[in-house]
Amino acid sequence: MTVTAELTHDELLERLQALAERAIKRFGLPGDASVKLINVSENATYRVDNGSGQKWALRVHREGYHSRTAIASELAWLSALREDGVATPTAVRGLDGEYIQTVAGEGLPNPRNVVLFEWENGAEPERTDVAGFELLGETAARMHAHVRKWRRPPWFERHSWNFETSLGDRPHWGYWKNGMGMTAEAMEAFSETVALIKNRLEAFGKSPDRFNLVHGDMRLANLLMDGSKVKVIDFDDCGFSWLLYDCATTVSFFEHTPEVPELLNAWVRGYRRIGTLSPEEESEIATFVMLRRLLLVAWIGSHSETELAQSMGISYTQESIPLCETYLSLYGGAGRVTASPAEPKKGILSRLFG
Repeated sequence: MTVTAELTHDELLERLQALAERAIKRFGLPGDASVKLINVSENATYRVDNGSGQKWALRVHREGYHSRTAIASELAWLSALREDGVATPTAVRGLDGEYIQTVAGEGLPNPRNVVLFEWENGAEPERTDVAGFELLGETAARMHAHVRKWRRPPWFERHSWNFETSLGDRPHWGYWKNGMGMTAEAMEAFSETVALIKNRLEAFGKSPDRFNLVHGDMRLANLLMDGSKVKVIDFDDCGFSWLLYDCATTVSFFEHTPEVPELLNAWVRGYRRIGTLSPEEESEIATFVMLRRLLLVAWIGSHSETELAQSMGISYTQESIPLCETYLSLYGGAGRVTASPAEPKKGILSRLFG
């Protein structure tokens, strides 16, 4: 079948469902196994149940977002992390011995890359779980210690989440200016904030001990608590960025709520049990939270067809304005955006996010 017109979101999901049902046969799973969509973001993720208690997670990759080499790089890092004691999903080989299967779908213009993972049990951390956030900090510190010593394969390839590819001229997730419900007030506040973020990141620097391989999306939906063990899932956005970006992503979509300062401080306490974090680095956490916040404004605007984006929508943009104004007043100094970033005051997280 030739696709002659752009598919609606519902039509695309219908065709991806059929592709997923076809794909499980590549892994030797019975064709009558249940395949249920559980999430659509960059990719479509399905729960597969064979009826006898076994479960898997099937990920159908978005077209054009990651190359086959980039997906293989993600899987290589997952394996290396597991060997180093970090709980990550285990990929399943297909009948041909390959982890990545390329499957054509009826009514789709191009085949899709597909990966099957063993199912991971656990529950998403609670936003009120301070002790849980300390464990998240510990887990991030272990991952960062790992990447500082891990020798990546020479063919390793992942996105870089620097300023230009996040809020600059080459954004992976679209332009922040195209966020939902942008107003003149939002445009002014966001423009100044983006300029200040750029200024502070340039001063912060990109030395390997600060800028390295990160998960890139350690929001609560991508973490599972299984007793005292933290399992880190969904590495689809892993790539090269500032290590502290992993801290900022833990409070994704609720950065403006009053519990955030306590949660971030708990993350820092946990991190310092395993790794080191200087006062200068700690004081810059707010900059990475604001980077993530405006990056999510961009994501919502460019993924408006998804349920998650629709659930956040215009209100997320509007609730970002007070955060920007406070960040500018606390970090920008009297002249707002300055050549020499102002030194943030003690208790900055509580003042900014409380």
